[in-house]
Amino acid sequence: MSLQHALLTSIVEKPCSGYELARRFDKSIGYFWHATHQQIYRELARMEEQGWVSSVEVEGGRAGKRKFEVLAAGKKELRSWASEHSEPFRLRDEMMVKLRADAAVGPLGLAEEFERRLRLHEQELQTYREIEKRDFSAADLSREAQVHYLILKAGIAFEESRIEWTKEAILILRQDINSLPATSL
Repeated sequence: MSLQHALLTSIVEKPCSGYELARRFDKSIGYFWHATHQQIYRELARMEEQGWVSSVEVEGGRAGKRKFEVLAAGKKELRSWASEHSEPFRLRDEMMVKLRADAAVGPLGLAEEFERRLRLHEQELQTYREIEKRDFSAADLSREAQVHYLILKAGIAFEESRIEWTKEAILILRQDINSLPATSL
């Protein structure tokens, strides 16, 4: 997936300015596809050059503020991309390598970092639960809302499993090194 496809999706949902898009992105797609505001503006310019989006200057706004809309070519690109096969997510987390190093060379004092990460996962889960309560408490959700909720549920499940796993890691890392059997991964 490219950032362009994430941006096209967001603009199809609601045409907006680059600034509005960056703010919305942070509160939605940004939970699972990170991009800086500079990257977003750079990609918007590329997408406009490719004929996927158009922009017009917003009257009454600050100088240079532009509203973006997806063109037919952009919708065609989005449909084409969405119909392609994609590989499942593969974990790439340097903390897993640090754990391997801990196992190989002995305790590296990683428990504190895991405790910090536990708090971050708990905060993220709390954010997702607040979104769930605010946006998905109605019994008769539209199909679009059901799909959005499905995405949120994936985030909730990820954070719940990460919290459980991180707690287990902390317990193991905090154990007395002499009480553990010697094993290798």
